[in-house]
Amino acid sequence: MTGNEKDALQVFVDVVRRLRKECPWDRIQTNRSIRHYTLEEVYELVEAIDADDQDEMKSELGDILLNVLLHTQIAEDEGKFTLTDMLEAETRKMVARHPHVFGNVDAETPEQVKVNWERIKTEEGRESIFDGIPSAFPALARAFKIQDRAAKVGFDWGNAEEVWPKVKEEMSELEEVVSTNKERRVEEEFGDLLFSLVNYARHIGVHPETALRVATEKFKKRFEFIEAELTKLGKSLHDTGLEEMNALWEKSKLE
Repeated sequence: MTGNEKDALQVFVDVVRRLRKECPWDRIQTNRSIRHYTLEEVYELVEAIDADDQDEMKSELGDILLNVLLHTQIAEDEGKFTLTDMLEAETRKMVARHPHVFGNVDAETPEQVKVNWERIKTEEGRESIFDGIPSAFPALARAFKIQDRAAKVGFDWGNAEEVWPKVKEEMSELEEVVSTNKERRVEEEFGDLLFSLVNYARHIGVHPETALRVATEKFKKRFEFIEAELTKLGKSLHDTGLEEMNALWEKSKLE
């Protein structure tokens, strides 16, 4: 870290500490009360990354750092831990989990690094390989993470071609319960299908959460195109038939 970076960081830390003392809103906050702001900032950063908007990325990273420092200052004010405590603990953890950098362990590939990482976390006292995966994770991301953890200890399909028949099997089971009107099993079978698709996505190098977010945004933009075209024609969605909307949908693909 350069001298300028250290100075800039210290100025920012001092600003957060002053806000905590002098701003009526900042003064009453707790770690719990601002946790949803922290989550929102992470999602906003992801959106900026997806858009490859460097100015917005810079801004959102700053907002996340603000949240980190504010959470830490709140903890310090409550006598729980300090910024120094947090930084030293994280430094020790990173050094311990990278023995191929700071020790004499060999790890020539990213895959070897990941295997070592999970082994070290187990040695640190984790009771289950799934410990540390938040239950509040988005469902697709959590399924991906759980499958990835199981794969690291060898519980996995060999390749994507082996997974695909399982996807088709789950699809058939879903079709069966829907056609026979077994309502209580529809949700379960639909979940099984999604879980198998997550597994397939993992094997072809796709993160399902990212893929679904991109697909949803694509749908949103194409439908907004339909709305804009109808507005030009002096019409609304409510007085437009499906055939006309489909025609505009196809036009949106060309646009």
